Amino acid sequence: MTEIRTWAGPLVMSMSEMSCNPLGNELLWALAPDDRERLAVSLQTVSFSLGEVICEPGTRQFWAYFPVDCIVSLLYTMRNGATAETVLVGNDGVVGTSIFLSGDGSSNHAVVTVAGKALALPAQILRQEFLRRPSLQCTFLRYTQALLAQISQTAVCNRLHSMEQRLCRWLLLCHDRTQRREVLMTQEFLASMLGGRRESVTVAAGHLQDAGLIHYCRGRIQILDRRRLESNACECYGVVTREFRRLLGRKGRFQFSQTSVALREAG
Repeated sequence: MTEIRTWAGPLVMSMSEMSCNPLGNELLWALAPDDRERLAVSLQTVSFSLGEVICEPGTRQFWAYFPVDCIVSLLYTMRNGATAETVLVGNDGVVGTSIFLSGDGSSNHAVVTVAGKALALPAQILRQEFLRRPSLQCTFLRYTQALLAQISQTAVCNRLHSMEQRLCRWLLLCHDRTQRREVLMTQEFLASMLGGRRESVTVAAGHLQDAGLIHYCRGRIQILDRRRLESNACECYGVVTREFRRLLGRKGRFQFSQTSVALREAG
């Protein structure tokens, strides 16, 4: 697996430097206004770089992170060092479900796979508000259900679908959560995300590039044709997206479906 650096703590930015707010995260946006405002006063903007580890297995998490334009992957590492992504968290959710599910820690590494900003919330505050506010509790439990659906679908996908289909699914999920057409990712790191061999990722990326769906060069993957990438992906992408929309589509504000439509219309 690519060398990764342990994250040392939140980088607090001044108000003038903050380029994101609670509405930059769909899970926070799905909260009732009163619940959202109670959390907002304690949020801090943090900045993550590619490869940073923000949570290690068995350690207590003191911060919950709500990605805005970064992506965090939860990876399970086997005894022989092999890794595979179990779930991907972007602006659709939070890193730190163990905080409000009363667990002592996660069994996964939480690794930043797309650099960017997030909103950090002290774990104690999230835990307190979760216990005090039934409406907030309901939303976070719905998110947990959607997260479990993604974990289950990822397991099925890794077992039944080709590396090329899995790569399409992964790129689409990243694009939905960042709106960036370019992802910085080495083949080795990407292989660890998808639970495959580097050679398999090279072949799959080559096929997609030859077909004009992506451009891949020196660790940079650029999406060229979103519509064809969707057509080439397995059913797992749609299953995960629909489940998040169903569970967190409060008043139509969960935007995956509208984003996909807009992107398809824009070509």
